[in-house]
Amino acid sequence: MYDQTPLLNNLNPEQLRAVTLPSESALILAGAGSGKTRVLTTRIAWLLQTSQVASGGILAVTFTNKAAKEMMLRLQAMLPVNVRGMWIGTFHGLCNRFLRAHYKMANLPQTFQILDTQDQLSAIKRLCKQHGVDDERFPPKQLQWFIAGCKEDGLRPKDVDVRDDETRRKVEVYQLYEDQCQREGVVDFGELMLRSFELLRDNDAIRMHYRSRFKHVLIDEFQDTNKLQYAWIKMIAGLPAEHGSAVLAVGDDDQSIYAFRGARVGNMADFVREFGVQHQIKLEQNYRSYSNILDSANALIGNNKNRLGKNLRTDQGAGEPVRVYESTSDFAEAQWLVDEIRQLVKGDGFTRKEIAVLYRSNAQSRVMETALFNAGVPYKVYGGLRFFERAEIKHALAYLRILENPNDDTSFLRIVNFPPRGIGARSIEQLQDAAKGLGCSLHDAVSTTAGKAGAKLASFVAMIDVMREQTPGMTLREIIELVIDKTGLIEHYKTEKEGADRVENLEELVNAAESFVTQEGFGRDAEATAQEMAPIAEDGEVMSPLAAFLTHAALEAGDNQAQAGEDAIQLMTVHASKGLEFDAVFISGLEEGLFPHENSMNDYDGLEEERRLMYVAITRARKRLYLSHSQTRMLHGQTRYNLKSRFLDELPEECLKWITPKNPGFATGLGGGWTSPAQAFQAKPAWGHSSLGSADTFKNPPVPVQKSEPSHGIKTGMKVFHTKFGEGRVLAVEGAGADARAQVNFPRHGVKWLALSVAKLTPVE
Repeated sequence: MYDQTPLLNNLNPEQLRAVTLPSESALILAGAGSGKTRVLTTRIAWLLQTSQVASGGILAVTFTNKAAKEMMLRLQAMLPVNVRGMWIGTFHGLCNRFLRAHYKMANLPQTFQILDTQDQLSAIKRLCKQHGVDDERFPPKQLQWFIAGCKEDGLRPKDVDVRDDETRRKVEVYQLYEDQCQREGVVDFGELMLRSFELLRDNDAIRMHYRSRFKHVLIDEFQDTNKLQYAWIKMIAGLPAEHGSAVLAVGDDDQSIYAFRGARVGNMADFVREFGVQHQIKLEQNYRSYSNILDSANALIGNNKNRLGKNLRTDQGAGEPVRVYESTSDFAEAQWLVDEIRQLVKGDGFTRKEIAVLYRSNAQSRVMETALFNAGVPYKVYGGLRFFERAEIKHALAYLRILENPNDDTSFLRIVNFPPRGIGARSIEQLQDAAKGLGCSLHDAVSTTAGKAGAKLASFVAMIDVMREQTPGMTLREIIELVIDKTGLIEHYKTEKEGADRVENLEELVNAAESFVTQEGFGRDAEATAQEMAPIAEDGEVMSPLAAFLTHAALEAGDNQAQAGEDAIQLMTVHASKGLEFDAVFISGLEEGLFPHENSMNDYDGLEEERRLMYVAITRARKRLYLSHSQTRMLHGQTRYNLKSRFLDELPEECLKWITPKNPGFATGLGGGWTSPAQAFQAKPAWGHSSLGSADTFKNPPVPVQKSEPSHGIKTGMKVFHTKFGEGRVLAVEGAGADARAQVNFPRHGVKWLALSVAKLTPVE
């Protein structure tokens, strides 16, 4: 028996109570920064150490793969246990594992592939084209949402309540999509959950096996569970009346911000009732922020009605007041933000990566990006295009999927003419018709296609077959090197003007594979297609390194976004900031219609969700918090005159410090609280010297549209070259003289606003 004392050291009373709970269902209300990950991992370690359960008897569900990995690393540090055999992961990851173990009973091929969101959309588009579905009346994106929504509600096509012709047609497409996925041996994310739920529901032996195996079920971020996820938990754990497992749900109803994704904050109240929860423990001790920040968060969220109720507290002291700034325009706000950041870094010793700028809408980032870029301040937009979502990587993965499963039509269509090999849309249509008529995959239908098109398709299939014959005995690294070489992907991107980054990404895929097989226990020299090499064979899960890597790419497409490199300011939406923390946080755009968002204004639940979102934003800050709002803002091509956000009036005055004079209510310049541009710019930053200089930096916030021929020669529609962003096309030009700016669409970097007095744009003939 191990000494338990070190394990329980340094836990506060509430944490200790939560860790040492008896073996029954309980709810832990864990506030922001209250150490919930620590409580979860210590609870698992304590259960193992006191021999209440074996390592195989624990099921722990997290919402990201990153959180799951962190939990396993912490457990390994606490106890000498093999965490690999433990079921710790996301809902989708655990369901994938479950279906791999029971693929026959789930009516799936052993090598079934997972469609990510983009692959699913491609499959639906292909289906609509084949069956003559009007994509204007039924846009594929909407059909995708409809199918995902049905699956989240646990509904198959036959279960959907059809009340009109439109729904009937959607259900027909849903059925066709189901048939197509079954035929091709692929599943989407929703299917992973739904098929796992159905298998547990309909098979008594499997359900009872898992209920008797998993004595303790722990769920993190419980407030973000949707209807199907909660139903799955009930199915795998069992209710108290069924003598089910002890379920420990950890969550914070004040941080439920994913209603748009189907999250039900009401699941927490249902859990308390259905599982007969006797123990509700509130973790209110915050280890992240100073009390001025926490008091602001508590006061704000106190305006929401349907809360389970808790108040964050800290022993760290009051700290600095929350600073509030009112600007005349979004440009002025961005300039103030840049100067304040400079002072934080140079004068106060903050690192850039510990400074975050949060905004409610992605459209707000443009002005800030321009200001930071022009000032030469490095920044990173958090949550950009992730590694496994990049086009070149998806192409390479599609080739690997075809090697693994020739019947994967979605992957076949992605790569049949990429790199271009002269196979046109008409040839592909003929192939699809032939496959439909024969009821087989596109790969199998190639042999029936005649003529020149048939010869080109046969050549493509022959290339794939030759590669497949070469793969036995190869490592994963060798297979990927073979694919990117023999398919011509590397050569294709080498010929592109800006293909260097894409080539580097393809080379990085080789490194990613090498790292994956090492970390997952296969070994660097493992044969990639061997089926008996699975690290966890005790559960019947047999996966080759290649299949495991493809699953990893689909499930983790985004969780491992690299944060390495240059020390940079973090820009992100408030939604993207959940789970993160920073020394200094700027929350910009606190205006009615923007935050809270105009879509929520007429909906009580919507307004409460927005308030929870603001609560999340506030509680990201450790030391310093800035709130800013603007009198005017350019959004979607229009100048908007704004009221300051009601959230500012809901914060305790004693916690705030107004950098600019506090204006009563309206900030429109229509009397009352108007501050002139000059007055606004006389206000210094919160501390130290401002580099803003003169008061007339931004005398006329909305820059006037050009009326005469500009001296810089840049015009709308012109192709231009920028040294950093490459080639782009000018979408709009505004202003004159030193105030002139251009909106340019760069294919690789998106749409940017550039000040023409600073950015050097060269016209391209």
